[in-house]
Amino acid sequence: MIRQITRNELEELIHSRKKFVLVDVLPADSYFREHIKGAISLPLEDIEQKAAGALRKDAQIVTYCASFECQASTKAAEKLIALGYSDVVDYKGGLKDYKEAKLPLEGSLYQATAKAGSCCCSCQ
Repeated sequence: MIRQITRNELEELIHSRKKFVLVDVLPADSYFREHIKGAISLPLEDIEQKAAGALRKDAQIVTYCASFECQASTKAAEKLIALGYSDVVDYKGGLKDYKEAKLPLEGSLYQATAKAGSCCCSCQ
């Protein structure tokens, strides 16, 4: 059974400043569009090939995907554990749950918003 954490537990982990790796397991185009601030992209279909280059075996790892209904983060956590990663948890709420709480996201959607609100002249 894969251990799961809630959004509140993830927030506590982020604010604790403990070292951990937040892994977005959605396809790369989704990651580039939007992801939880500080997450790395490691799509589910690439885990076996790319995990060793992206993650340390002893790292605390939190996987997430799209929502409570999405199973990709659970499958990713299972694959990582099978590959020998010892401290893996699954944030089941995923991007949807995090976004609904209006917590910080990054990606091209948010860069466009930031640029739209910035001044284009030298009035500073």
